[in-house]
Amino acid sequence: MQENSTVPGKTQEPEAAETDVEIPNKPSGDRAALLAGGVALAACGGLVLYGVLDSGESDRKPADRTPTAAVTYEVTGKGTADITYRARTSSGEAVVVKAATLPWHKTVDVPLGKEPAVSIVLGEKGGQARCSLAIRGEHAQSATATGTFGRATCAAPLPGQAASDTAEG
Repeated sequence: MQENSTVPGKTQEPEAAETDVEIPNKPSGDRAALLAGGVALAACGGLVLYGVLDSGESDRKPADRTPTAAVTYEVTGKGTADITYRARTSSGEAVVVKAATLPWHKTVDVPLGKEPAVSIVLGEKGGQARCSLAIRGEHAQSATATGTFGRATCAAPLPGQAASDTAEG
């Protein structure tokens, strides 16, 4: 006789046979959601970094730009001179050229509301040099420096600037 080991009150079920069932390599719904969330988070992070790091200068609105006028500075003479002139900066600050070889000229944009000016200082050897200033191609002023450490300054108001605000020479 065959012995059957059963517990009283319980029925014995036949053992399930082991079978090889292939499970597809598909990410589960939770994994797919996590992956999509990670991609979206990385994209948002990239956009935030772009906004923080982008200086925005190339696509600045025209309203942010200061209107300017073309100004030509010219210094004639022989030798060298220290030249100071106003050029295009947000504050219209002066630019200094030390021991510039003469003759010298430069055309720059000067912000409206800033008076264009060019100053020359001759060196220890002296000599003679003449500065001139033209606004949008029209002669505005000239002056001459002579002698040792001679000085001259040319300045003129820009169009739209009151003539009484500046002195002409």
